[in-house]
Amino acid sequence: MDTQQYFSKTYQESRERFRGLLPQVKELWPDAALHTESIGNEEDLTIDFIYADARVSNDQVMFMTTGEHGIEGYAGAAVVKMFVENHSHAVDADYTGLCLVHSINPWGMKHFRRVTGNNVDLNRNYIYKTEHVPEDLNTNYRDASRLFQPNGSLKEIPREKTALYEYLTKGMAEQGYKAVKTAKGMGQYEFEKGVYYGGKEEERSASIMKSWQRKMLRNYSRVIHMDWHTALGPTNEVTMVISDHEERDVDTLRNDYHMENVEKFSPSKVKGDSTNHFYELQQHEFPDRRLLSALFEFGTFGTDREAELREFTTIILENELYWEGAEREEDRRWILQELRNMFYPVEQEWREAVLTEAEKVIVSVMKHENMLKDASAVSSIRKA
Repeated sequence: MDTQQYFSKTYQESRERFRGLLPQVKELWPDAALHTESIGNEEDLTIDFIYADARVSNDQVMFMTTGEHGIEGYAGAAVVKMFVENHSHAVDADYTGLCLVHSINPWGMKHFRRVTGNNVDLNRNYIYKTEHVPEDLNTNYRDASRLFQPNGSLKEIPREKTALYEYLTKGMAEQGYKAVKTAKGMGQYEFEKGVYYGGKEEERSASIMKSWQRKMLRNYSRVIHMDWHTALGPTNEVTMVISDHEERDVDTLRNDYHMENVEKFSPSKVKGDSTNHFYELQQHEFPDRRLLSALFEFGTFGTDREAELREFTTIILENELYWEGAEREEDRRWILQELRNMFYPVEQEWREAVLTEAEKVIVSVMKHENMLKDASAVSSIRKA
């Protein structure tokens, strides 16, 4: 399989490829248009949308988003390109609209970081009611802030890694493994240079995406939202991660979408998640609409304890490198490569798995949600 036609090397290349999909989309949705939103003033950074109403009746919409965690946008953009080229022709465009989004966090994507230029984890920045999130809500994070905060320039990676592993292992033993995971998962709104920072105010990207969420719910009776991410879950497999606001249980979701890996999370334990915001918006303002909104994660490191320690270490060291730097060039390069290994691996096996796993879940979702005009029209990238 030629993965190079899907995976880009730079943000600019990825954006141009995305914009180049418009003519193909217009073959099925003639009124489709490209919309761009500028992010920041210093660089040419945009969130790009290809949007089209259904041709006859806006019964439902396929809404795909990518790049909420910057560097993860490369895999997401590859999936969107694969969908347009291999599967969009099978969609019943008379009754199904389309909204494709390239790079919600363009700064992070361009600079190969997860966060925005303000160090904000966008997926902890979507707050439906801000008064419900006190600045110091994450007490587990505060207790372990020494672990998660930058603490001087990096001097020698092998020694730094060993110390960090020991500190993490000790923290997991003393505070409990669950407490450390909770500190990571919830997000925090107190330490501006720390990891998993949700921000003190709404990021422009989040504001833009909130308006598009509202637009989807206002315009369509049913919204199917697939948000593409990387890193978490079994290596070379896709995992659906979905809010407890979704009424179906895990077994039903597995059965409905023919997926082996499905996880649900509690909104009380994960603040500011974009998909959870989508559900809250639907329930409070559009109760007559039907919504499926889920993250789809392509796993890299795996799911065992060693993989989680490696993940923690990578995130913490990369954040410290960004704020404090490294004394040795080889250490700087190692950290940046490890971040790529976690969120955008170069291995052909992983990139092929992204495309084949995404294809299976997209086709399954389209079938279950009755988006196909003819099931026999579905092609396969494996045949392309």
